[in-house]
Formats: sequence, C-alpha cells, structure tokens
Amino acid sequence: MVYRRVLALMLVVCAWGAAGAARLFAQADTGTILGTVRDQSGAVIPDSKVTITNQSTGLVDSKVTASDGRFLFTPIKIGTYTVKAEFHGFRTAERTGVTVDIQQQVLVDFNLSPGMVTQTVVVSTPPSLLDTQSGSLGQVIESKEINDLPLNGRNFTFLAQLSAGVIPDYISGGAAANTTTGGFIANGFRYEQDNYMLDGLDNNNRMTGYGNTGASYVALPPVDAIQEFNLQTNSYSAQFGRSAGAIMNATTKSGTNQIHGDLWEFVRNDDLDSADFFQDAAGITKGKYQRNQFGGAVGGPVYLPHIYDGKNKTFFFFDYEGQRIRQSVPLTTTVSTA
Repeated sequence: MVYRRVLALMLVVCAWGAAGAARLFAQADTGTILGTVRDQSGAVIPDSKVTITNQSTGLVDSKVTASDGRFLFTPIKIGTYTVKAEFHGFRTAERTGVTVDIQQQVLVDFNLSPGMVTQTVVVSTPPSLLDTQSGSLGQVIESKEINDLPLNGRNFTFLAQLSAGVIPDYISGGAAANTTTGGFIANGFRYEQDNYMLDGLDNNNRMTGYGNTGASYVALPPVDAIQEFNLQTNSYSAQFGRSAGAIMNATTKSGTNQIHGDLWEFVRNDDLDSADFFQDAAGITKGKYQRNQFGGAVGGPVYLPHIYDGKNKTFFFFDYEGQRIRQSVPLTTTVSTA
C-alpha cells in the first residue's frame, strides 16, 4: 500500500513538473483576459477581487485590481471562462461564456452597482469580437470548423486557405507545394517563409528540401486532436520572429473534468474510379487502390486513489492515427521498332 502511494505521488510530481515547464516556456498558444473595474459613476475601484474560472477544467485564479482599477490574467489556457468581480459595498458582477482563443486579448470591463456582496449580477452576453488590444491581423479556425469542413487526407493545415490573403502554393512546385502537404502563400510570401508552431513550440522542418515528407512542418496531429489554430498574416508580435510570412499557431486538445473521446476510420478505394484511357486501349487491368485512415482520441481527468479524485487538478489527452495505403500503378510505354 505504501509503495502504491509513493508511486502515485511520483506520478503527480512528474505531471506537475511537466505542466509547470509548459507554462513557463510554451506561452505562445495561450491568451489573456484583462479589463477595468469601475463603479456606476465611472470611477475606478482599486483592490477589488477578480476571479476567473475555466468552465471545462474548473481551474480558478484570482487577482486584486491595481490602483487604476485594472486587472490582467496572462498567460491562460484557451477555453471558455467565467469572470467575476466583487468589492465590499457593491453587488458581485459575473460574466459567463468568455471565450479565449490563441493569442487573443479579451477585454472584460465591469461596472459595479451598490448593494450587498451576496447579490450577484450575471451577464451572459459575450465580449465584443473586435480585438482592440492587439494590432495583429489573422483568423482563428476553431475545433468545430476543423472537424466539420471536408479535408482530403485529414490535414488541418489546408484550412489556412480560409483566411484572407492566403492561396495554395501552385507557384513553387515540387513536393512541398499544394496538394499533399498544405503548403500555402500568404500575402505574397513563399511557403518557406511561413512559421509553424504547435502548442507554443517550434514545428518547422529545417531539412534541405523538407526531407521525405516534403512538408514545411514536422508534426501533424490528427484533425480530432486539434483544438484550434490562429493564422496570423500581418503585424504579429515580435515574440514570433523568424519569418516574414504567416504564422500558423496551433494547439492540441487537453483533458477536462468529463471523459470525451471518439474513434474513426476513413476508407477510400477504387470501386468508382475509372481506368486510364491508355490502359483500356491496351486491355490492361485497372490498378488497385485502397486507403485506410483510422485512429482515436480520448481525454479526461486523472484519478489517483487516496490522493485526490482527479477533478479540477490533473488531466490527460491521448490520440493516435494510422494510415495504410495499398496501390498498384500500371504503366503503359511505347517501344520503337527496329
């Protein structure tokens, strides 16, 4: 029994250390909630308490407003939050459904009205979609769009073409362009000048010729593992650097207090494909083609007996995708006579 407890404690420490390292060094895939607390006359209220709660994981964080009434929560994990402001002699104000996307600075201001602290005014209207806190130009593609839109080959980087000023790379040619890897041109810059990031880490392929894959990126998670990505095409922060082109900043899903998962398999074959004209003319049998993409994903809370029930503390997420392609390519050639 003692051995099990020690082992469980070691697992918790390792997980906490990994989470701490990610929070310190991988901050490019996070967001910010900021704002000002005022009274009804517009005067700022310093030392008021502001609390944010992640609606999926139950994570709670609190701060006290500065002398100018302002508060700032950064960096915080993307997701949907409840933000609450309170001060003695005023009614508690609460804003629900505050969505934070990658690199987004969400402005949440409060105007407290006199009353008992036990009285709460709940506002369910989401904050304005206009980002007035950052000068960057880009578009966030969220999980619903990533999962619902058709993707040949299930490569989420093709969705970069939904953004303004982005077109497929039909100019450069070669393996790294267009139809297989999702290479794109943003605002006229070549695909080599795009910057790929995954969970705040560098995801750029620096091999000459991009190796065997022909892709500008290294890791390509399954579509079902992507939470969202932000394609920034102009005036992005200096913290990214490196590239003159666009920044594809993607983040993977994480576990929540409820277990969620899915299984998938996508099949493509040659049943409805026609044979090549010259194959028919020569009486050659149509080439066989069978493609299977399969996998699964699951996430939820970590439960360790005798330590904690797992809720609001530690989470896991696992995904896997495999691909099998069986293809024959008949060739028809012409040989000159003697």
